[in-house]
Amino acid sequence: MKGIIDRFEGEYAVVEGEDRGRVEIPRNIIPQNAKEGDSIVQIGGKYVIDEGETQRRKREIEDLAKDLWE
Repeated sequence: MKGIIDRFEGEYAVVEGEDRGRVEIPRNIIPQNAKEGDSIVQIGGKYVIDEGETQRRKREIEDLAKDLWE
């Protein structure tokens, strides 16, 4: 599974999946340093942060915001 952390609610991370559906994943099985907006991917039952995808999305959002103000 691939997804983006939308928010944290108590002991769960609410993650938007590729199909735009939302799932709740227990916080204890995602990296401790994960934060809202991070892209995560499940590998062998564990979740890891996809640093490349997270940075790509961040740049894309910054570019869109810049275009709004020009």
